[in-house]
Amino acid sequence: MRALPFHGGQSSAASTWSLWGRPCRSCERRYHGCAPHGLWKIGRGRRRAGTRPSGLIGRSWAMVFAAGGFKVKLYDIAQQQLTSALENIRKQMKELEESGFLKGTLSAEQQLALISICTDLKAAVEGATFIQECTPENLELKKKIFGQLDLIVDDKVILSSSTSCLLPSKLFTGLKHVKQCIVSHPVNPPYFVPLVEIVPHPETDPSTTERTYALMKKIGQSPVKLNREIEGFVLNRLQYAVISEAWRLVGEGVVSPTDLDLVMSDGLGMRYAFIGPLETMHLNAEGNV
Repeated sequence: MRALPFHGGQSSAASTWSLWGRPCRSCERRYHGCAPHGLWKIGRGRRRAGTRPSGLIGRSWAMVFAAGGFKVKLYDIAQQQLTSALENIRKQMKELEESGFLKGTLSAEQQLALISICTDLKAAVEGATFIQECTPENLELKKKIFGQLDLIVDDKVILSSSTSCLLPSKLFTGLKHVKQCIVSHPVNPPYFVPLVEIVPHPETDPSTTERTYALMKKIGQSPVKLNREIEGFVLNRLQYAVISEAWRLVGEGVVSPTDLDLVMSDGLGMRYAFIGPLETMHLNAEGNV
């Protein structure tokens, strides 16, 4: 199987794909899980994966799939973007190996040998079984990308998005291959944070969800399946519930910002790093929360 990362270049301002290399509004506003990203793909036959390399998410996905033994193809319209991405990935992998934190059973050189680059879209997606989009949170840009992919993929490939906030129904409705479409939202950066939210379109075939879930498990991620789409998915709904209450407590003078953060870092954060809120309630002292 092959994976392929797609990312947009900054060299051609007039090109649609050049937008892929720009920071998105979410990044600028420091929202969760956003960075300049692109696309990655996994193909048939020998294990192959692809991603868009210039952004943090795209590079991380490339590294995750290479660590899992997948051949990875990086796609971009700009050769320099691809070259820079490979250099960045090589540096990260070497540092991880030296510090003992490199994932997988292969050496850094063996993992790097699985990653190649491509500047031709059709060639990039040829033979793919899984394509992951990692572009900025721009609905029209994402729809245009999936519209282009919809014209050149077969009836077996999975078309997946890394979006952290756009509903599948907004992204995929009207596509010929809508049954093969799904959101696989990673937590930034996916190389170090394994959670992936799998969110189906109302018309997504159940087999697409199951195949995506199995693939994420295979590469060492921790996927969770949403039964239906919902604004904010699950992670961000929980995250912003905490953030909202944190702002209220600080704003009303109940606690200082420093102590509020301490409550999370030295209290709830330590607890929730190991077990979730429902398991906490189950295991807590009887009659207490």
